[in-house]
Amino acid sequence: MSRINPSPQRARRRALELNPATVGTILSALVVCYALLMVTGGAVRLTGSGLGCSDWPTCSRNSLIASASFHPIVEFGNRCVTIAVSIVSILAFVATLQRAPRRRDLVWLGAAVLGGLLAQVILGGLVVLFKLNPYLVALHFALTLVVLAIAIVLRHRNAHADVPGELLIPRELLWLSRLQLITLSGLVLAGTVVTGAGPHAGGPGAKRIDVSFQHVAELHSTIALFLIGMSLATLFAFHVAQAPAEVQRRARWFLELLAIQGIIGYSQYFLHDAAGIVELHIAGVTLLWCVAVAHYLAMHRRPAEHAARVLARSDAATSRPAPVHAAPSP
Repeated sequence: MSRINPSPQRARRRALELNPATVGTILSALVVCYALLMVTGGAVRLTGSGLGCSDWPTCSRNSLIASASFHPIVEFGNRCVTIAVSIVSILAFVATLQRAPRRRDLVWLGAAVLGGLLAQVILGGLVVLFKLNPYLVALHFALTLVVLAIAIVLRHRNAHADVPGELLIPRELLWLSRLQLITLSGLVLAGTVVTGAGPHAGGPGAKRIDVSFQHVAELHSTIALFLIGMSLATLFAFHVAQAPAEVQRRARWFLELLAIQGIIGYSQYFLHDAAGIVELHIAGVTLLWCVAVAHYLAMHRRPAEHAARVLARSDAATSRPAPVHAAPSP
């Protein structure tokens, strides 16, 4: 029997397919880009460069790029990171479509990243047009955190098979870990209010959130102390429940980073919100958020994508009935 050659269309489709490892590389770049976006966005605000580019999407009314002065260059640098984030977000979504095998859960997560990017672009434009409204700035920061979390989940799920995960800890401790993540979210949101009420307006003449800076800073520190206590209790509970070593190690990383953040936060308060300390605090928040999301994902164990496909092929081969040979004619 002559071998049937695949159609040119099918051959082109196979040539454009991406394996999970290649998709994982793109998704790692996506996570890094969003982390950089948070850090550079903080630098814009802390240097008072929020209106260094007075127009949007161009830098000024007459120029797409920044003039050769400090504030426009800082703001334009952040916009360049935004462009990189936009390109990688689009590539990530396309990669989920071209992934072999394609998975619906990854496509939906890729679409969520793309939707978050669109919301970021619109919100960033509103921040400029409304002259650094502090509530819009805080919302912009919070949205970046959400999209960063989705990117981390997308990268994690791409590396693992789409099967129900095995819970590695008692379910009661899973709920405690969820409460830990929710408390961290509240802590970060309170931190955005602290910054919005503090001395770093992001640009000349920008409005501040009309609350007492001292009172909201004290609230922020109270939530932080509560989270540190909860994290200590969680780590102790993991030890008593004999959770896997990897789960306990990630819990220790989270607690250690949280303690470092607490030290930086108190230094920030006593140094009257020095810009360099605040920027270090923002970088720490970004790292802490990544560790917290990855720690929560580690609560379930799923087989690696490659191992799951090899096992599926092996099961299919062993379940296939043996061929029946005709008896030789007498």
